[in-house]
Amino acid sequence: MAQNWTEDDITDQSGRTVLVTGANSGLGLRSAEALAAKGAKVLLACRSLERGEKALATVRTASTGGAEPELIRLDLADLGSVRAAAATVRKSTGDGLDVLINNAGLMASPRQRTADGFERQFGTNHLGHAALTWLVMPALRAKPGARVVTLSSVAAYGARLDLADPNFEHRRYNPGSAYGQSKLANQVFALELDRRLREAGADVASVAAHPGYTATSLGSSMASAYRNKALSTVIGLGNRIGELVLAQDAEIGVLPQLYAATAEGVNGGDYVGPRSFGGLRGYPTIVTPLRAALDRKLGSGLWELTARLTEVTPDPA
Repeated sequence: MAQNWTEDDITDQSGRTVLVTGANSGLGLRSAEALAAKGAKVLLACRSLERGEKALATVRTASTGGAEPELIRLDLADLGSVRAAAATVRKSTGDGLDVLINNAGLMASPRQRTADGFERQFGTNHLGHAALTWLVMPALRAKPGARVVTLSSVAAYGARLDLADPNFEHRRYNPGSAYGQSKLANQVFALELDRRLREAGADVASVAAHPGYTATSLGSSMASAYRNKALSTVIGLGNRIGELVLAQDAEIGVLPQLYAATAEGVNGGDYVGPRSFGGLRGYPTIVTPLRAALDRKLGSGLWELTARLTEVTPDPA
């Protein structure tokens, strides 16, 4: 592993197809640009087609003669949209997908529900991505050495994953707690998926990553989601101060997920994050997963709960 691994260290991605969720902005867009610049065919999965078209033009400009990037309509908060997007991906790629980057997410939003009635952060950040992963797994299994990269967060530290009440139906809702739970679920799912892939003998690696504290549009989106103008202003100001003092820019924050997706020597079950300032900043390195993510009982419980809530058949079964 290079001491200060950057986008320049990404090997030639020609002939490879990558699906990136939330590719219209932030780390998703940056990932799409970087991979297209290395020759990959990038599928941009976006909720807003208008913003997606703008991102598509940006990625097309960054492309260095690789395959034409494509836009996929995907609303992770609607399992009907997830199923349709997965079907489109499988058809478009001819069941050949090299990398899935589960990047999209909501952060600390006020209490809302998905189209299917789930708490919106858990439903979007975890359930939508888990369902998508299972539904496109046949396309991933068809390509040797395929990878699934799922984005967690430092917010997972200290978080609690309540399998008995994941949708906050019987406990007081807290935006930060709900976000932390969803990002812990991402990490738990990533490692459970890898365990099951290895048990099934599949040549697919599931890797988790987190960007540390990175200045993206998530903070501003979180602030604007609050209907109370005063509260929205305070949250936005707090985010801005934090970004100015502690946050790294997206060009550095994106490196863990790009490393997880492309670097040699990455193994299934690895967790990639920044190496400095307690994991908040710096170049990517392999870090230790949370104890909860290593808990097989919790992983199995989340796997079964996810299958029941989404009504998607897990793959591997």
